[in-house]
Amino acid sequence: MKYEKPGRTAEELVAMLQEKGLVVDDASRAAGYIRNIGYFRLKAYFYPLYREPKSRHLFKEEATFDKVMNMYRFDRKLRLLLFNEIEKIEVAFRSATGNIVSEVLGDVFWMTERKHFKNSFYFDSALALIQSEYDRSKEEFVIHFKNKYSDTFPPAWMIAEILPLGNLSHIYMNLRSSRAKKKVAKYFGLQEPVFASWILVLGNLRNMCCHHVRTWNRELAINTADPQVTAFPWIDGTAVNPKRIYYRICMIRYLLFTVSPHSRFTEKLKILISRYPTVDIGAVGFPADWETEPMWR
Repeated sequence: MKYEKPGRTAEELVAMLQEKGLVVDDASRAAGYIRNIGYFRLKAYFYPLYREPKSRHLFKEEATFDKVMNMYRFDRKLRLLLFNEIEKIEVAFRSATGNIVSEVLGDVFWMTERKHFKNSFYFDSALALIQSEYDRSKEEFVIHFKNKYSDTFPPAWMIAEILPLGNLSHIYMNLRSSRAKKKVAKYFGLQEPVFASWILVLGNLRNMCCHHVRTWNRELAINTADPQVTAFPWIDGTAVNPKRIYYRICMIRYLLFTVSPHSRFTEKLKILISRYPTVDIGAVGFPADWETEPMWR
């Protein structure tokens, strides 16, 4: 069927929410939030406040617009916190991939050499992307290399800095050398299959944070590999939902043991949660006793 719902002003949307039972203390202020954030973006934060059956879109008696905004603010600040920590992990992965693999293979140009990869189709696809990124890069180190050297491509550690994280992850996974992959994974305190899974999943979470996608109370489609052998404290993976953000948060904390041993991530996370007591962190996947886990102590 065709979409025939009429557009509504922010003021009309506030009035509609009030008719459905949402308590709005300041209608003008609420309209301003809807106008600047967008009703469609805020709509996902209404859902936990609906009465059963939720399909009727009628609010519980204690539902307020302030609670909606608290969930939105918590989610926004959680994304910013996670993005900041994933950036540290991403930078470390780029460095490790460029340098550790070059050392193991004895070839600083390994990233553009077919002999080092298992799947030729994936290699050709990666090489085309490398060529495209290299041709259009305005990074000073790329311009310097082009001006000074005659090689078709620069060393792997330079290429690692200009590729999207997801593509670099696939290049790592396509490596023929198990020894090289294991050495990179071991640097981060994990076995190779688990590390490969984690870096892909965190790349996806990074993109979600970067594009302002809701993370709070979201169930993600992709499962991750649960480590059986770890170098640092880890959670009981069977006791939490691996598709919830909490599991990803634990992955970030674990990798920070290597990447940023003195990180204040745990402290910042606890402060964020304490500032929004009305937000249900169980919807993020946090178990009731999460702070007693060794990795969070």
